[in-house]
Amino acid sequence: MNVLLWHVHGSWTTSFVHGKHRYLVPVTHDRGPYGLGRARTYPWPDSAVEVAPDDLRTAEVDLVILQRPEEFDLAADWLGRRPGRDLAAIFVEHNTPKDGDVPNSRHPMADRDDLLIAHVTAFNQLFWDTGSTRTTVVDHGVVPPAVEYTGELERLAVVINEPVRRWRVTGTDLLARFAEIAPLDVFGMKVAGLADHLGLPADRLTSHDDLPQARMHAELGRRRAYLHLCRWTSLGLSLIEAMTIGMPVVALATTEAVMAVPPEAGALSTRVDDLFDATRRLMADPALARRAGAVGRAAARERYGLERFLADWDRLLEEEVCASR
Repeated sequence: MNVLLWHVHGSWTTSFVHGKHRYLVPVTHDRGPYGLGRARTYPWPDSAVEVAPDDLRTAEVDLVILQRPEEFDLAADWLGRRPGRDLAAIFVEHNTPKDGDVPNSRHPMADRDDLLIAHVTAFNQLFWDTGSTRTTVVDHGVVPPAVEYTGELERLAVVINEPVRRWRVTGTDLLARFAEIAPLDVFGMKVAGLADHLGLPADRLTSHDDLPQARMHAELGRRRAYLHLCRWTSLGLSLIEAMTIGMPVVALATTEAVMAVPPEAGALSTRVDDLFDATRRLMADPALARRAGAVGRAAARERYGLERFLADWDRLLEEEVCASR
């Protein structure tokens, strides 16, 4: 099957293109947001091929994966074919509602009969009002990181993109209180200078800005525990990857995290004081941390394994293509 999709979310796309199909990834001269092409920091198989927009009109395409509302018209323009009418289309919703009255948030693809919305979490499906548009859920799957947990460093690892701009959404405002218990290593995009923004000395928070994925995974596994403080987000793949490595997790019990993280995998609570206590225990007891990490690893590999993810997507792609024909 020939599947057209844009490179939007790196980790999700990395998992998706590990399937058995041929994946056409638009690339433009500037490698901008609608032509990023193949990943440069993620390992992608050869079945993910770059295609120029001008070549799409004659390309063989069986199905379009849309991830942003504007891609619907963009795909029609580049292909000369209308997604949902001339070929099958699936809209992948990665995000929770962001604006307005959240329980009543209308999805931009609501009330359509020409596509299917595939949510990456059941929480997202629950909170988006999609009207009459058909929906389903395909839970995340991750390529297992090629590292093992050691927990040798009595430090907390955090992965956040743009922690200053997103602030309370990502729980950035809570980091300084955890830094009183253990030094923090914060990985992600635009994390440089975070210690200064929080008024922390350099020995309590170290920023690691936009490391290659393999190097970041290796560094995560050396830290004693993984800290997940997102108040409002879809399920971060870095959390799943940390669990797959075998890291114990200290997490806010919000959004889909309550389904992803077993309490025995570390700590899961909306009471921040409970998370402080759990962090102290994990820092003081490496054996406890290793046992908790083993629980999380087993849970993550069972629910978010790559084979299950790809099998679910294969079934969905085949159903939609067959229905469109």
